[in-house]
Amino acid sequence: MPRRGFTVKKHWDNPVEHLMPALTRVPAEVRLGAVAVRPATVLAPMAGVTDTVFRRFIRHASFFTHADADASHASPAAKTRPEAYGCTDRDSGSESVAAAISNFESGCGLLMTEFTSADGLSRMREAKRRRYLTFYDDEHPIGAQLFGSKPETLAEAARVVEETGFDTVDLNLGCPAKRVVCSNGGSGLLRDLPQIGEIFRAVRKAVAIPFTVKFRMGWNEQEIVCVELARMAEAEGLDGLALHARTREQGYGGQAQWNWIAAVKDAVRLPVIGNGDIRTPEDAVAMVAETGCDGVMIGRAAPANPWIFRQIAEYTATGRYTLPTGEDRYRMIRAYFEMLMAEAEATKELPRDARMGDPVGKMKQFATWFTHGIAGGAKLRAAIYQSRCGADVLAEVERFFTAQAEPRSGESALNPTLAHVEPVPIDLPAEANA
Repeated sequence: MPRRGFTVKKHWDNPVEHLMPALTRVPAEVRLGAVAVRPATVLAPMAGVTDTVFRRFIRHASFFTHADADASHASPAAKTRPEAYGCTDRDSGSESVAAAISNFESGCGLLMTEFTSADGLSRMREAKRRRYLTFYDDEHPIGAQLFGSKPETLAEAARVVEETGFDTVDLNLGCPAKRVVCSNGGSGLLRDLPQIGEIFRAVRKAVAIPFTVKFRMGWNEQEIVCVELARMAEAEGLDGLALHARTREQGYGGQAQWNWIAAVKDAVRLPVIGNGDIRTPEDAVAMVAETGCDGVMIGRAAPANPWIFRQIAEYTATGRYTLPTGEDRYRMIRAYFEMLMAEAEATKELPRDARMGDPVGKMKQFATWFTHGIAGGAKLRAAIYQSRCGADVLAEVERFFTAQAEPRSGESALNPTLAHVEPVPIDLPAEANA
């Protein structure tokens, strides 16, 4: 069965419908120091989710060009090569969305690692560090997120991140999990701004790569500190901010308060990335319109709808976006599971701490998200949960979709008007999307 905390709700908390405001787009680019994030969309760091396999899966599921918007095509998640996801060659003469609107290669501009303990990183053997900080060339640009409370330890961990080759380093001041907060990490530090200032100074002095921070509005509604914290970050030389527009006390419930993203944007000249309640392309555009933020960060919607970044790129370029078919979902599930198995095979000869481990557990975890929205998906989930090896899981996926009434035509449903996806909401573990 999936890990405790990985349950699926029937509806999002207090969903809000948005239509695309006139003349508003998700920005084509946001610069974090020397790093260009194109387009200005970021995959949020999520514990237990954003490992190297999921990051690459999202990056390649997001490829988009103008040609894709006008042609019937196979699911982007069905392939493993960039060009097979609809990414035309830069030298082919085809006009890319990136020419004026989006990225040359992907609808997702920046990938982020799972959040990693700076204390743990400093104590880890080199082999174990490799597992936590593994990434591949096709993941650039990529940022590593750290949490902790000791300036000197965070500074040393940031140096390790820089030496490993990451493009950015990010400080987590948002995680609401008790075990993190109790050690004065994550959102626990929001009650100690002087300590945050010491951390900012120590990390900024330690590394040359762009240094950013992800934080919440404050501990609770009576202790809102996001504007003051943003000004402090700017004064200490950070390169960008990401605000999850909820308090620590809210956790992931209720409605994100986008007005505080607007307040932070008005208070500083640093790039501001907005986070919270982006479930559809309409939401992403509405956040930019309402807050003036420089980019958007997406967390919980990505495992439920891996096409979200591609859809935002399509919507930005054309005002419409592709809806996944049954064929798309089949190929998406199979592609991700095959990537898990390939990574496990590739790392099996490494020291135990550096191996990916058994992919079956991950398959069962992600089956919870991937199969919702599929008719009879509960049966497939049950079959996957009972499987004992990766080959059995893939056999169950093949068996289920072969029996489906929907033809596996490979055609994607491009709505001539404004297609509206309703990704299935999920509850991640408390620490998953800080």
